[in-house]
Amino acid sequence: MNKNGFDIIEVRAGIEAENGRFAALVRELTDREGVFLINLMASPGAGKTSVLCRVIDALSERFGVGVMEADMDADVDARTVAEHGARVVQLHTGTSCHMDAKMTLKGLESFKKPLPQVIILENVGNLVCPAEFDVGADMRLMILSVPEGDDKPLKYPLMFTVSDWMLINKTDTAPVFDFDFTRCEDNVRTLNPDMVIFRVSAKTCEGIGEFTNRLAEVVSSALSKKRKGAGV
Repeated sequence: MNKNGFDIIEVRAGIEAENGRFAALVRELTDREGVFLINLMASPGAGKTSVLCRVIDALSERFGVGVMEADMDADVDARTVAEHGARVVQLHTGTSCHMDAKMTLKGLESFKKPLPQVIILENVGNLVCPAEFDVGADMRLMILSVPEGDDKPLKYPLMFTVSDWMLINKTDTAPVFDFDFTRCEDNVRTLNPDMVIFRVSAKTCEGIGEFTNRLAEVVSSALSKKRKGAGV
């Protein structure tokens, strides 16, 4: 009880602690089963699903690929990625604007064993809430599209701070929009000096090969370490 005579309960701290416990369980599961988990985040319309289809096409040559499609409703994106050969689990979040670790664990447990070697969580579309919750992923991959503007790192800094890799998508539209790539990347690296950045177009495939080749290398290395850790 404080000096004013009433209790103050830090609800946020309790939520974060519970999420942290489930994030640890996600990591235990993915390490045990030999899964590389990617948390894919972006605004609606940034091109998450289009990029995801390119990733599936590229990685499927070397790995089994699964997708957890998180949407408030509908299964449009799930049907799209399934057409590219990925194993898909549709997750409906209802009114929740993000995935948390508990939801992610439930999604992973929904896959039939053996689990795909690479599982990509296509998070609910926005640049705010998904950044706040650790889902236990091996990589946080975010997309910013050219039409959104180069000022977004200044407006939504947390997303750019917590992500590991960033794609600037829809580079084919650059002639139409006033997007300064250098300014955007400089602002991102002020927030996150370690951010790995690729300029891509899911439509024309510009930069996609470089991105997916690098991703495949990282996945292969990570899976090798997981196998050694599991004594395989």
